[in-house]
Amino acid sequence: PLSEILPSLEAIWESGWLSNGGPFHQELERELAEFLEVPHVSLFCNATVALITAQQALAIEGEVITTPYSFVATTHALHWMRNTPVFVDVEPDSLSLDPSKIEAAISDRTAAIMPLHCYGNTCDVAAIDAIAQKYGLPVIYDACHSFGITDGGGSVFRHGDVSVASFHATKVFNTFEGGLLVSRSEEMKQRVDHLKNFGFVDETKVIEPGMNGKMSEFNAMVGVHQLKYMPEVLAARGVRDQLYRRRLDAVAGIQCQNPIRQHQRNYAYFPIFVQDDFPLSRDALYEHLKVHGIFGRRYFYPLISEFPMYAELASSDVRGLPVALAASRQVICLPLYPDLALTEVENICDLIEGAASG
Repeated sequence: PLSEILPSLEAIWESGWLSNGGPFHQELERELAEFLEVPHVSLFCNATVALITAQQALAIEGEVITTPYSFVATTHALHWMRNTPVFVDVEPDSLSLDPSKIEAAISDRTAAIMPLHCYGNTCDVAAIDAIAQKYGLPVIYDACHSFGITDGGGSVFRHGDVSVASFHATKVFNTFEGGLLVSRSEEMKQRVDHLKNFGFVDETKVIEPGMNGKMSEFNAMVGVHQLKYMPEVLAARGVRDQLYRRRLDAVAGIQCQNPIRQHQRNYAYFPIFVQDDFPLSRDALYEHLKVHGIFGRRYFYPLISEFPMYAELASSDVRGLPVALAASRQVICLPLYPDLALTEVENICDLIEGAASG
């Protein structure tokens, strides 16, 4: 509620402490560590900068095995560090990186693995960890879809050498703009915190060429207020997820994705996959919904590997990425947010059912 934000905004204004780890920044780091059940968190201005800083902190140079089925920032972060993405295909059920495809892509130039927990579906972390240990490779998890998600052992943010989350305005938990990097050790957090602040250790000592990746006090303050609403936010999202499923599971030619390796879900997305036996193509259904004021998203289309800046890579050949390619040609993520009226969900489902019946 805006009424809760304004007094805190006035407090920031009066203090004059607008950035550089102020009281709200410190409070949000503490509360997020507790909420996510992880020991070391670092707030960032956004997740892309956090992914870049993760590579710098881990001294990654070379090829990085990653997914073609993600938001393009996952791969852009590699490009900014002059690392080369090597795309491998995804699992048919989770649409997260397929561990069975990773080893064949490892070469003497491989420096790391960067998987995505796609739509919150947790990667096969045990298999990825085994491969990483076998070849001595660090793992950076893009966990931008996975805030609040747990698997059988706890928070998914505990996996890998680091995990990164986005707090963009469209995310389940948001600070308007922002991000988070979860470290395994105090030493790694300390290095990350130096790197996101130009490499400063103290007022006069700079130890390496960092960047400005800090979260402002305003964004941190928004996060402090948002966090206490997460239980009801997740519950509201879950109600809308279940209504979609009840209505669409029986529609011929529409496939809903089941949660994979999730104990606690966050209901961040509701992707449907338009099959060949549906009367309309995926793009035709997308336009049909748009005409009626329903703005879904073909998320993710096209594949990252199809964008011009990556299309010339050997690993970008879509013949080697059949699962990701098929998903990108079938997917529509339907609107899903806590304030979405249930009548609107019903309306969306009516439109899809109507299209199915011709």
